[in-house]
Amino acid sequence: MNSPSLPHFRMPAEWEPHEATWVGWPHNTTDWPGKMSAIHLVYGEIVRKLSVGEIVRILVNDKKHEERAMRMLDRVCVDRSHVEFFRIPTNRGWTRDFGPIFVKDSTPQPELRIARFQFNAWANYPDWQRDNRVPERLASKLKMPLSMVKHAGRCVVLEGGSIDVNGRGTLLTTEECLLDEQVQVRNPGFRKDDYEQVFRNVLGVSNVLWLGKGIAGDDTHGHVDDLCRFVNRNTVVVCHESNSKDDNYDPLEENRERLTGMKLEDGSSIHVVRLPMPAPLFFEGRRLPASYANFYIANAAVLVPTFNDPQDRVALGILGELFPDRPVVGIHAVDLVWGFGTIHCLTQQQSALTRHS
Repeated sequence: MNSPSLPHFRMPAEWEPHEATWVGWPHNTTDWPGKMSAIHLVYGEIVRKLSVGEIVRILVNDKKHEERAMRMLDRVCVDRSHVEFFRIPTNRGWTRDFGPIFVKDSTPQPELRIARFQFNAWANYPDWQRDNRVPERLASKLKMPLSMVKHAGRCVVLEGGSIDVNGRGTLLTTEECLLDEQVQVRNPGFRKDDYEQVFRNVLGVSNVLWLGKGIAGDDTHGHVDDLCRFVNRNTVVVCHESNSKDDNYDPLEENRERLTGMKLEDGSSIHVVRLPMPAPLFFEGRRLPASYANFYIANAAVLVPTFNDPQDRVALGILGELFPDRPVVGIHAVDLVWGFGTIHCLTQQQSALTRHS
């Protein structure tokens, strides 16, 4: 049995108007050992930048957790009239992956609903049960319809960071994340046509672009939001490693070569722009997934992770030219990436029902 088709619904592109951005206020010290004070400060700065152009909806575990978050937001001068708290317990704060994926009805009577995918901590960690319940709890609080996503009689596991869309029918993903049958297997036995049917039925996607591998150090095993992103309907940025001896060089070159032969949903070519990689970062001997592709497109800004690296300025310049309609803002992410993710990983957009919401 497959999930019901949502024929008039689609997943909007990230640059389309938001009603809100969702984040989970950090609390899991194992994600950032010895760094929680710095992480709270970075989160506060992210919320301050986001709240200029939209509501920021923050998940907290309880009243005390909310009070700690409010104190930090006050310290960095966030306008709290643009912030809403939801007391829903979480295991971690990576809202991109466990948070609700909002789809939008394209008929004359616009409607939002939540496409309810399952979350199992990237098939990599044992503590995920609270995170996995977030979409239902939010649907109840928001009084929003929720559609359970099933395929072949099974609930489908999918993280938001494993896909990226242009809002017109094309989706980016990787074979490493969704098709590997040996490492971090989300949906055993699923093939390309299984995923493509799910994307078509639930996200309004008619065209799937399959890249190969993700970047070194990515504990999600190949999320696309660390290597290739849409920046408008027909343009993507793809990470490029200039050092041919680096572990990322060959996989990223292969992805770029694949993109040159791919087409969009209407048969047109893709404009491919190279985005540099920062120098490798390590923690306790383990490489971290530092990438400028993990940016987030908000209503009033594009927030880009930076790493105290000479390539920071280059990456910000490239993205600044690609987003002429909103400022491109660097966010210090050397501490954030200790948790194996940065800005896109911790945010999830809620689309606006109308252009002027």
